[in-house]
Amino acid sequence: MIRDDIKAATIAAMKAGAKERTAALRQISAKIKDRDIEERTSAKSIPDDELVVSVLQKMAKQRRESIEMYDAGGRAELAAVERAELAVIEEFLPQMLDEAATRAAIEAIKAETGASSMKDMGTVMAELKARHGAVLDGKLASGLVKAALS
Repeated sequence: MIRDDIKAATIAAMKAGAKERTAALRQISAKIKDRDIEERTSAKSIPDDELVVSVLQKMAKQRRESIEMYDAGGRAELAAVERAELAVIEEFLPQMLDEAATRAAIEAIKAETGASSMKDMGTVMAELKARHGAVLDGKLASGLVKAALS
């Protein structure tokens, strides 16, 4: 389980004295714990690895956006901190589908559902997320679905 890998990495980082890595790993654990608390009140249960992956994907997306803003604002030192955190987060994320694999999945779903126009985009995206949610880059997939349906 990814959660156990994160705990083991945190302990190893503390023993090695890697303060930045330890801080990033503790931040990940805190976000996962927050999500666990949210899930207690939820009616549906999500498998543990899916929950952890969704938290990690959200954190990675936030880091990428921050890096873009810091680079645009000329704050290289803050961008470097965000890049270091992003590297730690990405260690625990499953390998994302590349563009070719995403295109193939979109074409398969188009063939199965008979999607042919932009009004079918919601159907295609929903099916894509259902099948490949944990390893799907939503931004890339959205652009490819638009191109495939237009």
